[in-house]
Amino acid sequence: MNATTATTRATEIVLPGVVEPDGLHVRVRDLPAPGQGQVVLRMDATGVSFAEQQMRLGKYYDQPAFPFVPGYDVVGTVVAAGPGVDRDLRGHRFAVVTKVGGWASHLIVEAADLVPVPDGVDAAAAETVVVNGVTAWQMMYRTAKVKRGDTIVVLGANGGVGSTLVQLARHAGIKVIGTASARHHDAVRELGAIPVDYRDPNMYDRIREIAPDGVDAVFDHVGGPALHDSWRVLRRGGALVNYGSAATKDEPGSGTVAVLKLFGQLMVWNVLPNGKRAGFYNFWAGKRFRLAAFRARLREDLTQVLGLVETGVLKPQIAARIPLSEAAAALALAESRTVLGKVVIVPEP
Repeated sequence: MNATTATTRATEIVLPGVVEPDGLHVRVRDLPAPGQGQVVLRMDATGVSFAEQQMRLGKYYDQPAFPFVPGYDVVGTVVAAGPGVDRDLRGHRFAVVTKVGGWASHLIVEAADLVPVPDGVDAAAAETVVVNGVTAWQMMYRTAKVKRGDTIVVLGANGGVGSTLVQLARHAGIKVIGTASARHHDAVRELGAIPVDYRDPNMYDRIREIAPDGVDAVFDHVGGPALHDSWRVLRRGGALVNYGSAATKDEPGSGTVAVLKLFGQLMVWNVLPNGKRAGFYNFWAGKRFRLAAFRARLREDLTQVLGLVETGVLKPQIAARIPLSEAAAALALAESRTVLGKVVIVPEP
């Protein structure tokens, strides 16, 4: 095992505060040499998830103080290794969930957080299923525990998590009703879901027409008042899995308040004696107190998802590939709600 002592010049995108997308800053700095158990990762692909959109507004729960480098996940190649790290990792591609820091040409991460990316999987394709794929997989199998023959509703079936959920569910023999704007219905149908227009004021009535006996699970990232409707369309034994509050994204005030309201409502529903379940999916659950178990679970689930990409079962939905220096345009595009899949940020040409 050899340590690396050289520094690396990194280009980073900095979120300085609550700004419009064009308020992002670009900075260049020398990274220190990787420390014990760390590696330097050269970014091959990162992307824009809903988390960064919330962070721009200062509304993501437990986000760091401004200024900071956003970037929830990244796929990259190890170019340097610190003490205690196998030098054979260098030159190999890995995925890592960072929460922040991914919007950079190079970054330092813990080697224990790396998950190998199959050689046959393109970096941008892998990027679309890192946090989105793990989120979809864990919500389906660890939280809702859906099974073959079930019927589920996926809100935002054209989005990064939503489109992954649809494909995973269809592969597992599950019927999917997916909400999206009308312009995305053909794409949602091609993924294998029955599309319903989310702009239709009678959207939940339409869902009831498709599933008159109720559904087995609803995956809801919207929150807000319509969360009650998601709860009502469940059949006995069904599960409501909430994983965000898009409905309150543009409302003034702290995002923590919205999350706490969600927690409270879901907890109340969860104790009602009607056989239904409700819960909030937290990607980071368990990391603080059971780090080894968290890492093992993440590696296991992401390896499963990447394997489905490698075999062609899961088709990554890449909305656009945009160079790192144009991260502001990438963020604006993702926030436009006009895209199918994930906006991916790539190195400079």
